[in-house]
Amino acid sequence: MEKLFYQDPFIQTFTTTLSKQSQDESGKWYAVLEQTAFYPEGGGQPYDTGTLNEHKVLEVQEINGEIRHYLGQPLPESIKVVKGTIDWERRYDHMQQHAGQHLLSAAFEELFSYKTKSFHLGKDVSTIDLDTTGLTEQEFLEAETLVNKIILENRKIEAKWVTKEELSDYPLRKELSVSENIRLVIIPDFDYNGCGGTHPHSTGGVASLKILSLEKQKNMIRVSFVAGNRVLKQLHEKQQVLSELSSLLNAPQNGMSDAVTRMLGQSKEQAKELKDMKGKLLEYEVAALVSQSELVSGRSIIKSVLQNREMAELQSMARKLVSTREDLNVFLIAENTGKLQFVGARGSETDLDLKFIAKEVFAFINGKGGGREDFVQGGGETTLTGEEVIERIMLILSKD
Repeated sequence: MEKLFYQDPFIQTFTTTLSKQSQDESGKWYAVLEQTAFYPEGGGQPYDTGTLNEHKVLEVQEINGEIRHYLGQPLPESIKVVKGTIDWERRYDHMQQHAGQHLLSAAFEELFSYKTKSFHLGKDVSTIDLDTTGLTEQEFLEAETLVNKIILENRKIEAKWVTKEELSDYPLRKELSVSENIRLVIIPDFDYNGCGGTHPHSTGGVASLKILSLEKQKNMIRVSFVAGNRVLKQLHEKQQVLSELSSLLNAPQNGMSDAVTRMLGQSKEQAKELKDMKGKLLEYEVAALVSQSELVSGRSIIKSVLQNREMAELQSMARKLVSTREDLNVFLIAENTGKLQFVGARGSETDLDLKFIAKEVFAFINGKGGGREDFVQGGGETTLTGEEVIERIMLILSKD
């Protein structure tokens, strides 16, 4: 099979002969052509998509020495001549990212001797993993600056097939994984690298490169970056976010940091005030509930149904109540949207087995929970109202 993408990576359409059409083990249809400009997945670069005679090419893989163009449905049996059309936007994006990776890896190695251990060309962002445990902001800015300098110089990117014996003529950046059909991608006086991917004819085709983030990965540093048209896309998206935030904060872009700092400070103050107010409200509620205690079968009981309360509030309220009077037995129910929360507590001067009570309550409401004989908590469904649950607890206590 003739690989047109190696003859000229800028071929976007071509006409060729259909060699065969078949199905793989999973039943997917694929076509094999005498020539193809579709790049199959490999070497870190994703496959091309496009059409064969208007039939969508969904995936391209090189398997057992043949390039398979996977189709949504087979071509008509009468077809012999096929016109292929590459999804050029996708292909050129891959070429920009792949060439950008070569430049970035070469820059890190030339400046700091950091070798690239792996490369991933993602849909939105690409990454390289560097063989180092630390990378400073100054270092990545220097590497990024060097890459964009080489891009502006518009140096030639040359692809060359060489023999194993000829390899000694080139200062390769890393060892090759093959010993025959060796293809080098060369940026003169900067990068010499074995590669089977597609690239622009010159570094100017990459347009620009921007590092987005650094992340520790075991004993390496993962560098996320974008190149080419993705840089403009990132800039556009970030500019939209900045414009929206500037409007919301009523501050210019260079004053947004101060505005956010002030807002966070105000938010912390408000959160503290709200916490203090909740604490005071809880004290008032506890005092009011203590005054409403009643005797049931000789035990001092406090029962209450509350609305939209978090479990932590119920627990705090129950503990405060039993610490106020050690003879109290407390049952609190919170009716929240679609569920009930239950907390039971007893003081040190009563011996009511709350684990038994809780087991009965959870059976009523298809719930679950846990605790000890003196303190239980849990939740369940709204199969009963909070008042109905309280009534059933009182009925259990009256039989005790």
